[in-house]
Amino acid sequence: MATLLHIDSSVFPHGASASRSVTDAFRRTWEEQHPQGTVIYRDLSTDPVPHLTADAHLAGFSDPATHTPEQAAAFAARVALIEELEGADAVLIGAPMYNFAIPSTLKAWLDNVMLAGRTFMAEDSKIKGIPVTVVASRGGSYAPGTPREDYEYVQNYLRAVLADSLGLELDFIVPELTMAPQNPAMAELVPLYEASRERALEDAETKAKAVAERLAA
Repeated sequence: MATLLHIDSSVFPHGASASRSVTDAFRRTWEEQHPQGTVIYRDLSTDPVPHLTADAHLAGFSDPATHTPEQAAAFAARVALIEELEGADAVLIGAPMYNFAIPSTLKAWLDNVMLAGRTFMAEDSKIKGIPVTVVASRGGSYAPGTPREDYEYVQNYLRAVLADSLGLELDFIVPELTMAPQNPAMAELVPLYEASRERALEDAETKAKAVAERLAA
């Protein structure tokens, strides 16, 4: 049966996070389609991975026989994350926008799994073509034509990393205007937020079913 790698990075817990509510909907649908399948879950907020260090970085470009004990330990941690990704049939990532970018914990995970000669810049990469669904929630709207269109760094960055560099098959779900219910200045946008939220939840179920059916074929 298929394996789903589910990664959340919101600093807010379940029930208070826009991205987690949508990744939860995706995962529930996935589990309904794959009751005997496997879900590997990483909550990068409560259990962050190490940020990339010089030892971990340099070890990726040198013969393991030459590694210092520190390099060997740091590189082993990277390899564990890479093997987890390589073993997935599909990937689900919650990527809320914080200060126009992704959470630093998610950036740390990406820095660890991006290994030249293995996961990118590699003809025999084991992750190329794996479907990945990213829930890119945001408090406002950065859609084309909006005043803050030029501040959209989440989707643009993740497209460059996940699709262009790692070769994953990328799809986005974008719940927006999530701050409208809490911000009085955005009160008139609450109906648009509610519509975006419902659309995102529906997209999560639809996309989960589509990926599940594709892998089962």
